[in-house]
Amino acid sequence: MNQTPSVQSQPTNPEIRGVWITNNDTTRFMDHRKLEESVDLLAQFNLNTLYPVVWNSGYVLYESEVAKREGIQPFSTKGLQGQDVLADLINQSHRRGLLVIPWFEFGFMAPSFSELVTRHPKWVTQRQDGSQTWVGGVGEVVWLNPFHPQVQEFITELIMELVNQYDLDGVQFDDHMSLPKEFGYDPYTISLYKQETKKDPPSDPNDGAWLRWRANKITAFMTELNKKIKEAKPNILFSVSPATYKLALYTYLQDWLDWVRKGIVDELIVQVYRSDLSSFLEPLSRPEFQEARTKVNTAVGILTGLKTKPIPMNLIQSKVRAAEASGLGVSFFYYKTLWDIAPESTAQRKADFRGIFDVPAPRSLAQKFIPPVTAPNSVPISTPSPTLPVNTSPRNPFEDNFPPEPML
Repeated sequence: MNQTPSVQSQPTNPEIRGVWITNNDTTRFMDHRKLEESVDLLAQFNLNTLYPVVWNSGYVLYESEVAKREGIQPFSTKGLQGQDVLADLINQSHRRGLLVIPWFEFGFMAPSFSELVTRHPKWVTQRQDGSQTWVGGVGEVVWLNPFHPQVQEFITELIMELVNQYDLDGVQFDDHMSLPKEFGYDPYTISLYKQETKKDPPSDPNDGAWLRWRANKITAFMTELNKKIKEAKPNILFSVSPATYKLALYTYLQDWLDWVRKGIVDELIVQVYRSDLSSFLEPLSRPEFQEARTKVNTAVGILTGLKTKPIPMNLIQSKVRAAEASGLGVSFFYYKTLWDIAPESTAQRKADFRGIFDVPAPRSLAQKFIPPVTAPNSVPISTPSPTLPVNTSPRNPFEDNFPPEPML
């Protein structure tokens, strides 16, 4: 008698429940005992993923031979007890069943006074007027040229050193693995553009062909970076945490929807740092968000506060519930503002966080992503890659009615 072979169902990825650990949190995490306490507490609150910063202000926050070779690391990154802080965090997190995905926060940015920029001034790109500095949520910085082969090689070496040196679960790249649209008028990029197109770069930084050429170059770099990471460790996650799509693409040349479609993204966490619930909800229903969640494990970044901007717990809770109702995970920015910087008392804040996630949602790299089941009358929206037409006015038409968000 013929028997139908049994089919073992593949587990879907549970929702992302993450928190970013920034350089503002470094002091606490450099102490082994405090690090262990923090990891235990996050596990008790049923979070499942930690995103510790490892690249900030032109420095790496781990022991790096690449940094030593370049002469850009004048200080030690050891913990208070002499330990490797990142290895300690990974060990303690894995002990409690949490994934650790180091976060390459500064991307192509670096302070103008950093050793990296001082040693490699030709790596820095510029505007048409020759100016190089840019002011954003991280202060005043310059941008390393993402199109320059030496910059690409340096960034790739740092990342691959990290991948090969640690038992990590992935690597995350955020909204700074990009380039503000007004940049790219340095001699190297101008020469490259002229070589490939037989014409000078347009004087209008919003020119559609010029925007698309630069965005495609960044996409090509990210594609090659993904290939190298997967060759070294096929199962770890290539995580991306960009701004909302139109802001990412038309202002920072970061076409993350194209990255998702090309299959180089394993998880996506879109930063939606809106100040009220209604503006937070708006991008969650956009076609690009809906398409992404059918292809990769998708979450929304929720701001839990800044040093100068504590966020009330009731707003955080409302955003988490809204994300869950949209089939999305969440990641909190950032650890210190979970309860140390808040309108409520530390005890009350911790009690409230304890109640956000009722049950654990353990993640495993062995799990494979299964697209969410849609209702019978619901068809996932496939958004065509936006055309970047030649601008006929100085204003970018895609910015109409689009609220800005901070680059943090």
